[in-house]
Amino acid sequence: MSVSEALVKELEMTAKYLRVTASAFEEADSTYAPQADLYTVAGHVAHAADSVDWFVEGAFGSGWDMEFEKLIAKAKAVTSLEDALAWFQRAFDNAGNTIVSSSEEDLYGIIQDQNIMAGAPRLAIVGAIVDHTAHHRGALAVYARLLGKEPPMPYA
Repeated sequence: MSVSEALVKELEMTAKYLRVTASAFEEADSTYAPQADLYTVAGHVAHAADSVDWFVEGAFGSGWDMEFEKLIAKAKAVTSLEDALAWFQRAFDNAGNTIVSSSEEDLYGIIQDQNIMAGAPRLAIVGAIVDHTAHHRGALAVYARLLGKEPPMPYA
């Protein structure tokens, strides 16, 4: 298995784990948040999706968008879990396509914009995406329990 194939497999598993956790919810749960200032169910998924796009653009594109309030507002504007999950899938598909279409030299090349992950190779975003997505998956599991739902085992 090549480096890019292994990285894509890691992304695929990460996306699957979040989708499994999100399957505890119904569309009617999309706007649930335990407090008004927190992400909703749909907002968590949208933020995870937007962050995947953000990591890819930061490492392989024009650099890091450091306007975090704008990014948060963009995710919080999503009110449909179905729409958020569609965005999530597109983001992971794009990340996988970016990795597969990159040479090993590009994957091991240093991220040019040093604002985030200074000195790291481009392929390091996969670990960051995995970690960040797991964080939001955990929050979604807590939200499910607060709604009286049992989040499914994601690793089955």
